[in-house]
Amino acid sequence: MSRDSPDAAGTVDSAVPPEADLPNVCVVTHPLAAAGENATRSLLDVLAAITGVVLVTADLPADSEIREKRELVELTHKGAGDSVPVAAARFLLNQVRMCRVVADRPERVVLFYGATSYLLPILFARAIGKRVLVEPRGDVPLTLRLNWEQRMPDDLARALAGLVRALERAGFAAAHGVVTYTPSMAEQLDLDPAASDVYPSGARYVRTDEFDVDTPYEERDVVVGFLGRLDEEKGIRELARVAQNLPADVTFRFVGDGDLREWLEAELAEEIAAGRVEMAGWVDHDDVPGELGRMRLLVLPSQPTEGLPTTILESLACGTPVYATPVSGVPDVVRDGETGFHIRSRDPEALRTGIESILDRDDLAEFSERGRELIEDEYSFEAACRRYREILARVAA
Repeated sequence: MSRDSPDAAGTVDSAVPPEADLPNVCVVTHPLAAAGENATRSLLDVLAAITGVVLVTADLPADSEIREKRELVELTHKGAGDSVPVAAARFLLNQVRMCRVVADRPERVVLFYGATSYLLPILFARAIGKRVLVEPRGDVPLTLRLNWEQRMPDDLARALAGLVRALERAGFAAAHGVVTYTPSMAEQLDLDPAASDVYPSGARYVRTDEFDVDTPYEERDVVVGFLGRLDEEKGIRELARVAQNLPADVTFRFVGDGDLREWLEAELAEEIAAGRVEMAGWVDHDDVPGELGRMRLLVLPSQPTEGLPTTILESLACGTPVYATPVSGVPDVVRDGETGFHIRSRDPEALRTGIESILDRDDLAEFSERGRELIEDEYSFEAACRRYREILARVAA
């Protein structure tokens, strides 16, 4: 087995010794929800294939496979809390705990993954001689603002989000380097992709042996789909309107679970009964390739909080073109007119028109081929390992 390939269970061979010329890495994250856990696991797989790695985190799910696969330091089992004061107190307390852990760790490099506004441990790690990297997973201040606006006055939500953004910007400035998924993501975060302390190609990988083109594109039924969390941020309400108005020969398939699932099932009850809409619910990750591989088009009208959704990479690996909002790192992967198409408006009528126009094309099989080629060339596990070898070698120099 190659050191650069996951094993049959999707893990990395932990028996492979790390490369002597690369520094070991202490990865620090904020409390992990399901989406963050998946992205963190992918990063740990890559780092473990090239060097030694430990994860410092909080509130890790009890059934997380990270517990079995990786060395873990868990700060607390308590979540962020439901109220802003409680969340703020735990935010500060976790930073103090992080400082204590970092001080005791032997790793030369500390990588703050997603925890880019944790300024205190970032400054502390640098002060004690560690090499510090920060890697945002998306636009965290914007995500927080959108969530907070549901629970407090808009002005207060914007002020608090502005404070988080200021902390994040200070963290960027204090670190030895900032890693982003793609150059477009760096630009959205007001970073210069060409700067010497910016590493703009740290995108996650796809398990190309699992996510493959099993069903040739020309043989697929006319199924358009969404795969992800069924919540406001993902444009689910807009997609419900779209699904109600697509031509009768098009099936819209929702794959996933979330807060809007019951609303969606009630809203689309007539279409579900007629077979024009399918609700797959939550599916195991092992079943995701099959879901993506049956679609002719994946639609993701996300808000600009995303970094680079793994679903997009997995969809292209399965030869399924993507119709997505060109936010953050998305345009570097969903290349308009080449591997997919950009959503210009989340208005349901505009989305419906766009979907129908795409399905009417006679060259979609070529999009399918180019998407697969892009993943094989730039987003395979081997490619991700090459990128992080370069990043660690440069930051340790």
